[in-house]
Amino acid sequence: MDNQNEVFQQDLSKEERPGAVFMIQLLMREPVVLPEKEHMIEVMARHLSEVECFWHDEKGAGFEAKKYLAQFKDATLPPQLMITQCSSFDEKNIDGFQKSQMWNCMDERNSIFEECRYQVLATDMLAATLSIKDRAELDMDFMEALVELYPQCEAVYFHTSGKMFPIDQIRNHQIPRENRFIHFAVNARFFNIQGTNDMIVDTVGMSTLLLPDVQYHFHDMDPNWVVNHAYNVASYILKNENSIKDGDTIDGIVNGQFDPNVQWKCHCEDALIQPSRPVFDVCMSEHASGNRK
Repeated sequence: MDNQNEVFQQDLSKEERPGAVFMIQLLMREPVVLPEKEHMIEVMARHLSEVECFWHDEKGAGFEAKKYLAQFKDATLPPQLMITQCSSFDEKNIDGFQKSQMWNCMDERNSIFEECRYQVLATDMLAATLSIKDRAELDMDFMEALVELYPQCEAVYFHTSGKMFPIDQIRNHQIPRENRFIHFAVNARFFNIQGTNDMIVDTVGMSTLLLPDVQYHFHDMDPNWVVNHAYNVASYILKNENSIKDGDTIDGIVNGQFDPNVQWKCHCEDALIQPSRPVFDVCMSEHASGNRK
């Protein structure tokens, strides 16, 4: 990751809602029509097993994913997957702070925003009470169905994490099923702290699954090593359903590689960088910056 030249102000008034709806934006150069109902059912069922279309008109479409059941106080219901009609897209709704962290498409970012003036929004609903692995699978299968339904799509923006991918990176991916959510829906961000040699790497997007993000406040280490560590720790948290506890230690890094002889302690803390959310703060021993418990 290259050093950033832009300066941003910390704003912890922005909060994440744990378990909030998963929302993605399919970005298009030209307006598109909603696919025919039968075609949508066929594609959705191929990716998500049994589905039921309960809504399809000029305003959008809605599906129940029958494979899953979400438990609520008074009912057990399948989650719903909603797709809107095509609407105009204004890049001004994505601010400079968010754009600065689009590491997967820095070279393409500006051209995507210049050329794409239309969008289709897609969300899940009634999915917050699904198991961690079920919701991750549901949302990623939904994503793959969407990019098949809309061949005109040029890029996909993940609203919760601020991550954006040129469409070929999704259509041509070879990511194992169990790793898709971390790869696509979780964003590892990088910040230089103005006036110091300190850096911060953190993740955003884990709260969709009611999981903590991870955070590193450090100096004198290649941030690319730390980003790789963050993605690996986030993947471990997802696969093991948040088995890391406050005060636990994890393998650290030596020369860019995980090393069990170096142990870094994790503490549950509040995020240093917006949005406000709980994180596992990883204390990087002699590379750690800031005050720790």
